[in-house]
Amino acid sequence: MKRDINQEKRHGRLRRHQRVRNKMHGTSARPRLCVFRSLNHIYAQIVDDDTGRTLAAASSLKLELAPLPEAPEKAPEKADKSEKGKEGKEGKEGKEGKGGKKAVRPLSMKMRRSVAVGTAIAAAALEKGIKAVAFDRGGYIYHGRIAALAKAAREGGLEF
Repeated sequence: MKRDINQEKRHGRLRRHQRVRNKMHGTSARPRLCVFRSLNHIYAQIVDDDTGRTLAAASSLKLELAPLPEAPEKAPEKADKSEKGKEGKEGKEGKEGKGGKKAVRPLSMKMRRSVAVGTAIAAAALEKGIKAVAFDRGGYIYHGRIAALAKAAREGGLEF
């Protein structure tokens, strides 16, 4: 029987999550901050595993975000091929002038949602007197939206 690739990815993530959960347990002194990421949204909740209660929660479904700024138009290239060849790959402006991959770009909507959820969960936790949590990444790799949420939660005052 042929399995769908999405089922295999989900199954692998659930296996990784279960492996992490076997070692991690949220207590009342240090509850667990668990994260779930869907295709468009991200959810975070702080759970006390001793009592089985959710202490605080935040999701990108309920957050209001400002619209993204419009992307600037690309400038036409000034250097001809003959000039470009003489000065190397960088052209007249050098590596820094072109922008390239390391240019500062506005965050995508998904990343902005993650940052907003991280800030909101930190505020909700501090309001309830929770300062230290154990971060449960939910089987996802610590990269991209998960890392952005964690960084925003740290900047919001949570310790983990």
